[in-house]
Amino acid sequence: MRTFLQEFREFAMKGNIVDLAVAVIIGTAFGKIVASLVEDIVMPAIGALGRVDFKNLMIQVGDAKILYGKFIQTCVDFAIIALAIFVAIKVMNRLYRRQEAAPAAPPRQEVLLEEIRDLLRRKP
Repeated sequence: MRTFLQEFREFAMKGNIVDLAVAVIIGTAFGKIVASLVEDIVMPAIGALGRVDFKNLMIQVGDAKILYGKFIQTCVDFAIIALAIFVAIKVMNRLYRRQEAAPAAPPRQEVLLEEIRDLLRRKP
C-alpha cells in the first residue's frame, strides 16, 4: 500500500508541476523587473517631460485618498508586460512554423518504386 507522502511526491515531481513552478518564479522576477523599470525609469522620464510626479497624483475625498497616479503607473506596468509576452509568443510561433515548414521529400527508393509502378501500369 502506497503512503500518502509517496503519492504526493510523485504528484509534485511530475514534469508539468515543475514547469509551472519554474514559470511562476520567473514570472514573479520578471514582474519585479518591469515594475522597477516603470517606477524608476519610465514614469520619472514621462513626469519630467510634463513636469508631473505620478506618485503624488491623487484626489482627496474626506479622509480617503484616491491614488490615480499609482493606478496609471500600474497600467503602464501591465502594458509593458503584455507587450513583452506578445513579442515572446510571436517569436516562439515563428520558430515553431520554421520547424513545421515543408515536409521532407520522400526517399529516393520510394520515388523510383513509384516510377516503376507507373511504368508497369502503362504497359499493355
